[in-house]
Parts: sequence; C-alpha cells; structure tokens
Amino acid sequence: MFYLAAAVSDFYVPVSEMPEHKIQSSGGPLQITMKMVPKMLYPLVKDWAPKAFIISFKLETDPSIVINRARNALEVYQHQLVVANILESIHSFVIIVTKDSETKLLLSEEDVEKGVEIEKKIVENLQSRHTAFICDKN
Repeated sequence: MFYLAAAVSDFYVPVSEMPEHKIQSSGGPLQITMKMVPKMLYPLVKDWAPKAFIISFKLETDPSIVINRARNALEVYQHQLVVANILESIHSFVIIVTKDSETKLLLSEEDVEKGVEIEKKIVENLQSRHTAFICDKN
C-alpha cells in the first residue's frame, strides 16, 4: 500500500532562481514565478509499483468540484482510491472515492468530544479496503 499524503505544494521556486541575498523593498513590488512540481503518481502506478494498492489525496476549496477532480485523478493515473477533502472541513469530513463508489467519512459530535481525529476513520477504512484488495489478487 502506498498512502500518498497531500502534496506539500504543486509549485516551487528552483534553487537556481532564488535570490542570493535579502530582497530589498526599495526595488518595488515583487513578482514570483514558480515552476510545477513534477507529478510522481503516474510513474508510481505504471512503472514503480503497478501491483500496489495506491491512495492519493485531492484537496479543494470548492465543494462543487472535489468529486469530479477525484474521479479525474482516478481516470488519469489509474490507481485505486482518492481521499477527497475540502479545506473548510479538512479535520472532520472526507470522501473516499473509488472507480465505483463514494464513501463519506464524518466525525460525529461524540467523536470530536472524545478527541477522535478524521485520520483514524480514514486509516480504518483504508485497512479494510487494502485487505479486500489483497484477497482479490490471490
């Protein structure tokens, strides 16, 4: 199982383009051009671990697009599962998206009072899915 936690960033500033010294405010407004971080999901699925159970994450700020974006990732990268979440509810609600299903995981008020974190529910769900994946392969 590969559990690919959310990317630190989709963009970066290459070391070769970083200033050597402090940027002076006397130079006026600042513009930063960033490069795209190379995507590693495709080579992981196709070349490095084609028989593995691979989980990625899709974080969005717009709830109306998160499922479509998760489904698009599944189609493009051909892996097993996306944990889709929305920034506003990142600590209490996720949707487990597979090719055939959408499963909502939500912390109840009781869970919150007990200090349960959403990651506990995610891991429990993924463990059972991984076990089923292994059994289907054998």
